[in-house]
Amino acid sequence: MTKNKNLTRLRRTMMFLSAQRPGLIKDAYIYGADSLLLDLEDAVAENQKDSARFSLYNALTTVDYRGTERIVRINALDTPHWEEDIRVAVAGGADGIRIAKCERKQDVITVCEKIEQAEEEFKKEPGSTLIMAALESPLAIINAYEICTTCPERMIGVAISGGDYRKSMGTKYYPDGNEIFAGRANMLIAARAAGVQCFDTVFTDLDDEEGLRRETQFIKEMGFDGKSLISPKQIKIVHEIFTPTEKEIRSAEKIVRAWRENESKGVGVFTVDGKMIDIAFIPGAERIIELAKASGVYEGDL
Repeated sequence: MTKNKNLTRLRRTMMFLSAQRPGLIKDAYIYGADSLLLDLEDAVAENQKDSARFSLYNALTTVDYRGTERIVRINALDTPHWEEDIRVAVAGGADGIRIAKCERKQDVITVCEKIEQAEEEFKKEPGSTLIMAALESPLAIINAYEICTTCPERMIGVAISGGDYRKSMGTKYYPDGNEIFAGRANMLIAARAAGVQCFDTVFTDLDDEEGLRRETQFIKEMGFDGKSLISPKQIKIVHEIFTPTEKEIRSAEKIVRAWRENESKGVGVFTVDGKMIDIAFIPGAERIIELAKASGVYEGDL
């Protein structure tokens, strides 16, 4: 696993909240999401952008979020709002910025340049504002790797936006996820090749807990780091699925310990519980241990 602390941070859940609603965002940390996505884009009406920024700035500068990550979704770069969104987010001390409708490398470069200017203007530590990109179109998926590798000192990951992606592909939501599988898979491959995190789209049916559970299990098995959410009631299910089980942890411990012991002896292939293990198994085992540590369920000494 990468040693960059920004890329090893636990981000199983990223919950959207409208920045326009002070009552909604002032104590959102109580829900326990790993990250909060404070939204200045779709959740805010066109004639309410200024008031939403005012609400956002006051929340960022007055509320103690108790370690919960705060990421601001800015408006798309083809709108008149995104530059002021960045200035307010940086001035308020947001942990990161999510680029809406990001389609190409230049979009990331443009946002990074504006963040640098804002950090200088508001006397923030250079490089302290992270970025992630929302991929919402076929062009964005095609360009996923170059997006992931641009501005590496700030880039933490990419997320697919299911609604816009489906619309641009001329399809709609299906429970089996076949209509979005290619987008998910190509984005995930790009993110892993670039060494950044990868996040799934929201599940919009708040009453379908079994559907959320099924979809979250599927994207975990694919290799995603987490999922975007629209309600606090979805957090528990997603956390449960992304937290390693006791069986997974014990197995990972055995593999890592056996690897270290055999590596010191110059042995590259060995067995654990009757299964052949080589170096290809080690990153996965180490990832389980790190997830267990971050989730607060690991009591070992690795």
